[in-house]
Amino acid sequence: MADSPCSSEKKSSPNWFEKWFNHPFYLELYSHRDNDEAAHCIHTILSRSGLDLKKPESLSVLDIACGAGRHALELASLGYSVTGNDLAPYLLDEARKAALKRNVVLKLSCCDMRLMANNDLYDLVVQLFTSFGYFDLKEDDQLVIKNAYGLLKSDGWYVLDLLNPLHLATNLVPYSRRSAGELSVIEERSFNGDRITKSISITSPFGETVTFNESVRLYSEEEIRAMLQNEGFSVESIVGNYHGEPFTSNDSPRMMIFSRKG
Repeated sequence: MADSPCSSEKKSSPNWFEKWFNHPFYLELYSHRDNDEAAHCIHTILSRSGLDLKKPESLSVLDIACGAGRHALELASLGYSVTGNDLAPYLLDEARKAALKRNVVLKLSCCDMRLMANNDLYDLVVQLFTSFGYFDLKEDDQLVIKNAYGLLKSDGWYVLDLLNPLHLATNLVPYSRRSAGELSVIEERSFNGDRITKSISITSPFGETVTFNESVRLYSEEEIRAMLQNEGFSVESIVGNYHGEPFTSNDSPRMMIFSRKG
């Protein structure tokens, strides 16, 4: 499970996601995103793409922004050859430990998703759980899609999982307070132009408080379709949640887009 390098280095001051995703509190806050949810998501991806009809050992998968490896580990446990990529060393370490515990083979790479080299080509590239739209420039988001296209074999699948902005606009919870284990958490959410931002204040049992921010650019169905098609993808279908229910523009919480390399 050795890490593989990026094609080049991108030096800059840390972004919000580099700080937040490398902090141990991140996994505690999102512990409700469990393995059952990941299993449902992977089942939907494999069945909708038809890849479940092929032998797993014959297929290779790349999980972009794999985090602690929930989806990558599920795929690996099914027998697929899986590479998980993330920029957060802390989360990759957690994925590595989980792979050892589950006795599955999982390749890992620590790389900015804009800089991934196409030394290997994959049958399936997945980018799940709102791991797109982090960057300040739309051009960087477009570059991620371009890289995904270059990393796929001919006829390969790219599954991109986004928030549905129309649903979010009518269901946004501006303020919430909750507990995550022994942590007290206050979350404040707002729209900022075409981005959704969240401020997260976390107080430990010892009274220490730290604050992190999240900021994700939202894309309409029309915008993301155009971006995918601009790189040569054919958009085959969109589902509205991890169980694979049909996408409806106002009611579906997510846009999970199935695209194929031409």
